[in-house]
Amino acid sequence: MAKVLVLYYSTNGSTKALAEHIASGVELAGAEAIVRTVPKVSTEVEAISAAIPNTGDLYASKQDITDCDGLILGSPTRFGNMAAPLKYFIDSWSDIWLKGALVNKPAAVFTSSSSLHGGQETTLLTMMLPLLHHGMIISGLPYTEAELHDTTTGGSPYGASHVDFKGQSLSSDEIALARALGKRIASLSIRLA
Repeated sequence: MAKVLVLYYSTNGSTKALAEHIASGVELAGAEAIVRTVPKVSTEVEAISAAIPNTGDLYASKQDITDCDGLILGSPTRFGNMAAPLKYFIDSWSDIWLKGALVNKPAAVFTSSSSLHGGQETTLLTMMLPLLHHGMIISGLPYTEAELHDTTTGGSPYGASHVDFKGQSLSSDEIALARALGKRIASLSIRLA
């Protein structure tokens, strides 16, 4: 069975909620969803998270990265870019890059922000850059997904997204697009594995 890694960082739960719906789409398409997160980072040594989270998803390992048949990467928007903890983890992948372990594997991205014009599309695009350097095959959401035409919240052809305006839950369009993204990468992973 193809394994799709849904790797995310979340601070307020919105990106985690997207990850859960993406994982649901992965499994609906017949692949195994492996959901992982990354620890916080800090310049204060004492503030760095423990090696194992007390609750929630496990922290990702490099083995999770090399073992996956597909990767879906998610982060909250931080000034139009991915959050530092996810970037910090990706920056440790030099050995994975040297081995070419991710070459020709499908990948996609997702994000959330607290405002409509919070930099979602630039975050999605900049998250793609390290994946391209690893030789991954990037996929977005095609306009055959009806919700892309109807959404007044998150979602774009670059990937699934959520606008968390004042604690707003995911909209039905955002949920549908998250599941569609999971299904798409799972289907590609099954075909390419």
